[in-house]
Amino acid sequence: MNSSILSGSCPNTNKLTFPILDQFNVTIEATHNPLEIPLENLFSMAARLNKKRSFLFVSKLLGKHIAVNPYTSLLSGAALAILLFEDLSHGEDKRISEWKQRMVSGLIDPDQAREVYEYLMNVEMTLPEEVKFVGFAETATALGHSMYELFAARATYIHSTREYLPEMEPDIQFEEEHSHAMSHRCYALDSKSLAEGGPLVLVDDEITTGNTTLNIIRDIQRTYPRKQYYIASLLDWRTDADEQRFSALENELGISITPLSLLKGKIKVMGEPSINASTEKLVNESTSLIRVMSVAGELEPWAAVSEDSERNRWSAPYLRYTGRFGVHSGHNSILSSGISRIAALLREKRKGERTLVMGTGEFMHIPMRIAAEMGSGVWYQSTTRSPIYTVNRPGYAVIAGEGYASPEDPAVQNYIYNVSPGQYDEIFVLMERHMSEDRMQPMLQVLSRLGCKQIYVVYCGVPQEG
Repeated sequence: MNSSILSGSCPNTNKLTFPILDQFNVTIEATHNPLEIPLENLFSMAARLNKKRSFLFVSKLLGKHIAVNPYTSLLSGAALAILLFEDLSHGEDKRISEWKQRMVSGLIDPDQAREVYEYLMNVEMTLPEEVKFVGFAETATALGHSMYELFAARATYIHSTREYLPEMEPDIQFEEEHSHAMSHRCYALDSKSLAEGGPLVLVDDEITTGNTTLNIIRDIQRTYPRKQYYIASLLDWRTDADEQRFSALENELGISITPLSLLKGKIKVMGEPSINASTEKLVNESTSLIRVMSVAGELEPWAAVSEDSERNRWSAPYLRYTGRFGVHSGHNSILSSGISRIAALLREKRKGERTLVMGTGEFMHIPMRIAAEMGSGVWYQSTTRSPIYTVNRPGYAVIAGEGYASPEDPAVQNYIYNVSPGQYDEIFVLMERHMSEDRMQPMLQVLSRLGCKQIYVVYCGVPQEG
């Protein structure tokens, strides 16, 4: 967080004010910070091209709009896992205090992130009972996966998807009321991913009103009833009225809902933004050399047909263990082996000291894990659906970006943010599914203008038959 964007704040206060584009102010009052992580390590801010909310908390942990050390992002899910373990074990494990201390040092200092992450993965935390994890697409697919996989056993994970699979019946379908992309579906291949009984953890990067969470709890409770839910998020901005709605649902359904977050607080907005959709482009005169390569066969494929908004169908296989179709603890070693093989292949392609690995849309966790194993000097971020106002000025979180029609659905706009000419020696863009050249063309045009001499488009899945 650049000090130039703070106003009227001092190190000891729990209130911070962010002036955004000299048009409006957002004041944050922190009410709960269980790990005592400095706010400047959690997020910065930008203006949002959305009528429902004019600003965006730009996470410094997720690796979506800002490139991050991949181990830092993996640790953000691990931090939520520790908070969950503490609650489920009633804080009786004497190691929790040490885990928290190590966690904070890893989140604050990127140089310590790898050591802390590997230490926590080797602890092999054991859950007291079976726990189900559900991550919300698209931003929390990796966050939910990294939270789930900190546990050695008794865990399952599935993430929602905005993609429509016409030949499969969704186990859960719900609406996201405050998003530019509304419909979510969960396609579980194994009922264990959502089976009734034990606690279920809903994972999102940020909870604003909590209405999406209430929607999905209602839907799950109809089909897979249970007594205990957790809502895990990096940031929780629910008002008192929002929390009362959660209490009302608890009473109505006879359930408990426990919130877990790295930061809980209140938001106050002063002023009216006046922002149009014209934003600063990724301006660059040179054209990047783009090479297409495949690592298909290193990760198990899964055949499924998708249908886009124009009712075109695409049958190139997905990957089995992304979380889209559900995974459980027994799958973790299989996935890790495949990730290590791909990371080794991509390490051999590296020529420079500054490398960006880019995930695409919901395909975030596997690229993040691959980036973590590609050596030092590797950063990670992902493409996104979020429309953000970009402007190149000191202290502003999103200085440049450009949009393009998604290869998966041409009616959906995707964006790449904060990549400047000469910033990286090479960029690896990882795709879950093999897409046709026609579908890829809008994305390739944007990639060619990033100002990086060498870009690899890496297909992790096999081509469509026929």
